Amino acid sequence: MDIFSFYMPTRLFFGNGAVRKLAKARLPEGCGLIITGGTSTTRLGYVDRVADVLRQAGHETAVYNKVQPNPTIEGVRECAALCRAAHISFIVGLGGGSSIDTAKAAAVMATNDGDWWDYVHGGTGGGRRIANAGLPVVAIPTTAGTGTEADPFTVITNGEEKIGGGGEKCFPAISVVDPDFMMTVPPHLTAYQGFDAFFHAAEGYIARTASPMSDMFALRAVKLIGRSLATAVHDGGDREARAEVALANTLAGFVETLSSCTGEHAIEHALSAFHPALPHGAGLIMISRAYWSRFAEVSGERMAALARALGRTDAAGAADFLAALADLQKRCGVHQLRLSGYGVRPEDFGKIADNAAATMGGLFRADPRPLGREEIIGILADSYQ
Repeated sequence: MDIFSFYMPTRLFFGNGAVRKLAKARLPEGCGLIITGGTSTTRLGYVDRVADVLRQAGHETAVYNKVQPNPTIEGVRECAALCRAAHISFIVGLGGGSSIDTAKAAAVMATNDGDWWDYVHGGTGGGRRIANAGLPVVAIPTTAGTGTEADPFTVITNGEEKIGGGGEKCFPAISVVDPDFMMTVPPHLTAYQGFDAFFHAAEGYIARTASPMSDMFALRAVKLIGRSLATAVHDGGDREARAEVALANTLAGFVETLSSCTGEHAIEHALSAFHPALPHGAGLIMISRAYWSRFAEVSGERMAALARALGRTDAAGAADFLAALADLQKRCGVHQLRLSGYGVRPEDFGKIADNAAATMGGLFRADPRPLGREEIIGILADSYQ
């Protein structure tokens, strides 16, 4: 058996009502900064609930509420500057992956020299090592898609570059996964986010970096999503379905930590870097069938295992997984998504392929076999209409 390791320094609280655990969590004395986006976390009372719990523990809080759906380097810089100016002691990322990723990156910027982009590897990033531990981060996801509460990574956009970064110093200190905070996510976003979690797990399972421990988490996450995602999409008030998808998302975050995403994620990050209105999960759905079909010959056994986790107990090969994937997408009402519906142009396929290789080329090295530039362009072409 090959050597593998598991390092996970995050204290995780999971379950309905888990946010109450923050009242007794060990956080440094002083003021916390709640980083969130848009209006929903405020309108639904989540910001007030978190602030109230922290107040019970003796912490005052400030709020930054300008995070974009694809978090930007500008937002990270604003939050880091606020941390320094207000002598912030810890950061709470409250919302989707965008808010938590912004919190992680800002926490590092607040305690290290230079700019977050100096510590990004890939594209125009500076490739520096993070010297100092960041401010403690509390991750409280209100969506079930990114798994960022359980991994040490961030994805930040800088112009036309959308690049993952991070490392051991970017793990949250505490993560609170409370499915009650996810009950109002609209059906289409529930589907997009759920498939993001699904592909974190499935990609990590076929990746060259997979290990027995990542396999355990991956297959369980896929099983939970196959069983409960469609229910959560069509009946958002089903607490059990919401909780199972939330758990799958966290388990898929463990898979990202233990194994790796693959070229599928690199391609999609390039797509949404050029087309910010394209939801990340929707982009993954669009390219998924074309991407996965490229590995039928080399990963048939693993793809069959994923199909069995999705409920096809007699699955024997890659075709069974592709059929199970198509069926799950149909049950969730997202099977007709195409790149052409989001303004992606065929003449840009080469530029998108080059961007994927330049910014997140390391993910292609995790693929079961190498994908050439023309194959990446072919995946985009097959996903267009």
